[in-house]
Amino acid sequence: MLMPRFFERDLFDDLFDGAFPRMAASGFQGSGMMRADIRENGEGFALEIDLPGVKKENVRASVKDGCLTVTASLEEAKDEEKGRYLRKERTQGNFSRTFYVGDTVTEEDIRAKFENGVLSLFVPKKEALPPKDETKYIAIA
Repeated sequence: MLMPRFFERDLFDDLFDGAFPRMAASGFQGSGMMRADIRENGEGFALEIDLPGVKKENVRASVKDGCLTVTASLEEAKDEEKGRYLRKERTQGNFSRTFYVGDTVTEEDIRAKFENGVLSLFVPKKEALPPKDETKYIAIA
């Protein structure tokens, strides 16, 4: 017997479809969260990264091998009221994003501030070190 499409899906699928952007399972970046704006000025680069709902103590930034990595964790809110979710679209988990800043930039060079769910970072421009002449000569006897 043919059934209308309505009976194949949950009633709330149609109610919420299109109301929110699709959330990707890959975390902040894929879901439209942890978006970054990068501006360049004469002194360096200003990064502003959106981290909605993340607490300051759950944000980390580090520099290793010329890459600036920002990690954040978003914890699930503990609901006192038990019940069955009809739809759950709020993201939770650990997320990261990496930016290449160059081998000469260190943690001490970068300034960071977290305010109102936005992480602001300033990465100064630094001159690349000239390549060292690594030529090794062999003594000839």
